[in-house]
Amino acid sequence: MTASRHKLFGIQHCISGAKLGLANLDFIKLNSVKFVVLSLALFIISLFSLVPFSAQAAKPPAIAAAANVKFALDEIVTNFTAETGLTLRVSYGSSGNFVAQIQHGAPFEMLLSADEFYVQQLHKAGKTDSDGDIYAVGKLAIVAPNNSSLELDADLTGLAKAVSQGEIKRFVIANPAHAPYGERAQALLENKGLWSELQATIIMGENVSQAAQFALSGSAQGGIVALSLASAPQFTKMGRYVEIPQALYQPINQRMVMTPKAGDITKQFYQYMQSDAAQQVLKQYGFGFPANISDKHHLHQPKLRAPRPRQQVAEL
Repeated sequence: MTASRHKLFGIQHCISGAKLGLANLDFIKLNSVKFVVLSLALFIISLFSLVPFSAQAAKPPAIAAAANVKFALDEIVTNFTAETGLTLRVSYGSSGNFVAQIQHGAPFEMLLSADEFYVQQLHKAGKTDSDGDIYAVGKLAIVAPNNSSLELDADLTGLAKAVSQGEIKRFVIANPAHAPYGERAQALLENKGLWSELQATIIMGENVSQAAQFALSGSAQGGIVALSLASAPQFTKMGRYVEIPQALYQPINQRMVMTPKAGDITKQFYQYMQSDAAQQVLKQYGFGFPANISDKHHLHQPKLRAPRPRQQVAEL
């Protein structure tokens, strides 16, 4: 009986030892798994910690562009990306506002202005390395929404008639204080002797694109905006337009320039903007070009008056 007990005890001891060994093995395996999982987690965290830096390094360059060139430039940028595989971030607005932002350190690498005055101001302030190049010549158009009875013609005779008969309640232009197309529109109305009578009815868009939206929304009788917008499909379905002869207002030589922040992609796009492919798109949207190639490199508007003090933008 004693021998049997000893044998039984020995067997139980062996079983207990085996269980303990298996438990130790499971413990080791469990810790090994935990170690691998922890290591993997730390590795993933380290990768995520690097994302902001790599993402920032790969961030497309920021380009500032006048609102009137939006539809044409969207197409040009799409073509540029398709041909090169390079991407850009384009912001649209009024040239004057962009200049103020660049002067205060905004990260734009290139400005496509709606005229030359603002590029000249940037260059004088030491914010650009050159005075840039003319990429297009802009044009004005008088527009009216589909529900307006305003008669449109190139010399604004219909507008003058409507003004004299008190038919104009709201007339839209871009804000002359910082939008070149608004400045030209006001100067044109002054030269035609219509500004003083229209002034109380004037609605100002923050930029010429917003002005076109206001003018063709149906809440105004009409407006004077960029031909490049008035002739675009997005707006022709909303109303009518007639191009205003360039002889009636100062040239709108739209100039582009790079800032010292410009990188290789921006420099490549700057050259692309001067290509036949880009100019063909601009031409389709109603833009013109300097008669002489040398004109693209020289400023022609030193007599252009400085913008008026900024005015409050009215809402429809």
